[in-house]
Amino acid sequence: MNAVETETRPTRAPAAMDVSLFTIPGSHPGTAVRLMLEHKGIEHRRTYLLPVLSWLVLRAQRFPGVRVPAIKIDGRRIQGSCEIARELDRIAPEPPLFPAAPDRRAVVEEIERFGDEDLQQAIRRILLWALRQDTAPFASFAEGSRIGIPIGLAVRTAGPFVALDARSVGADEANVRDAISALPAMLRKIDDWIAAGALGGEQPNAGDFQVATCLRLAMSLDDLRPAIEHRPAGELALRVVPHYPGRIPPVLPAAWLEPLRAAV
Repeated sequence: MNAVETETRPTRAPAAMDVSLFTIPGSHPGTAVRLMLEHKGIEHRRTYLLPVLSWLVLRAQRFPGVRVPAIKIDGRRIQGSCEIARELDRIAPEPPLFPAAPDRRAVVEEIERFGDEDLQQAIRRILLWALRQDTAPFASFAEGSRIGIPIGLAVRTAGPFVALDARSVGADEANVRDAISALPAMLRKIDDWIAAGALGGEQPNAGDFQVATCLRLAMSLDDLRPAIEHRPAGELALRVVPHYPGRIPPVLPAAWLEPLRAAV
């Protein structure tokens, strides 16, 4: 089982904890959780897994499901970036990921849900369709990650795993075209939240981490980046996540991109 990297991050947390994060190279929810941990100053180790094979590793680690990111905190197992965010606020309340005021918290939770469900689904479908056309860019997402086997071997053997992952999220032509068509409205929604002050504040919240990392993954596709990077949503993504590994050269058919180009 290809698990691998163990890294320790400095801590400002009030008490020492044994924290292990399991993720996949290039995973934006995994990146979101890493940034939340660093935001709170929680020392942690990171283990990188290969897509699909991660399902076996997580079962072996006695997690109840196969989702990443997955985290162990003093032996407790939590999966999913939204669930982890709440646990992090419980064990290390400062700085908070959610506002104390109920009405403001409700907005952040709605943004978080949007990022975790709607935006993530669209971007994952587009990304996996692109990787099915050519797995070579997979190596760029593994920058700085040791995955237990040579990167070249991982790329050469990635095809079946990418195909299985793509099928699991419905990354077929029809769904990918629908996802691209939906992106302009999603980006406008994010811009509106930024204008309202719900995103992009002085202190990042759970919504910032969830949305910004998803947008940074989207910007790893050369086909999508021009429509994102110069608008408020793109500026937020670059501020919250200055560096994000991975790059996929143009691969999407020009006709599919027309709705996105028309909205720029």
